[in-house]
Amino acid sequence: MNRTFLLLSFLMGVVVLSSNYLVQFPIRYYGLDKILTYGAFSYPIAFLITDLANRFYGKIAARKIVYIGFAFGICFTLLFSTNFADLISIRIAIGSGTAFLVAQLLDVQIFDQLRRKKWFVAPLTSSLIGSIVDTFLFFSISFYATGIPWFSLSLGDLTVKIFVALVMLIPFRLLLGRVKAV
Repeated sequence: MNRTFLLLSFLMGVVVLSSNYLVQFPIRYYGLDKILTYGAFSYPIAFLITDLANRFYGKIAARKIVYIGFAFGICFTLLFSTNFADLISIRIAIGSGTAFLVAQLLDVQIFDQLRRKKWFVAPLTSSLIGSIVDTFLFFSISFYATGIPWFSLSLGDLTVKIFVALVMLIPFRLLLGRVKAV
């Protein structure tokens, strides 16, 4: 595969690792600690990566990037941010892997079905649906029955993911135009 494909795969792993680490830290400003973690800001980049891969290489290659990114992300997470003495840390790793695979593969499928619509329909729709699925799977697996306010955290997280999905349309469009010109 080419360099861009490998770069997207590696970046996917970095996004998963960063998000898994950052989700452990609530934002402690303005009373946001009950509704938002720092992971909400990094994870939506995974949808940008998947959507770019899907647009440039197609559905099969995008799935490969998801799998490669998943493998990198889980390996990095297990090595660098999982405390095996802490059940929540282990649940975060399991929740992250499950939610990531389901949401990203769903994103690939939805994007592929909408790819011939206006340039923004496929990335926005697939990212929004993927974000909803990812958020509720991740938070319920990771934090259900732990005493952590997972439902309110998931709503805050989803709100940020929706905002970031809208913002990610800018680099998507810019990169889309740049690659077509090359």
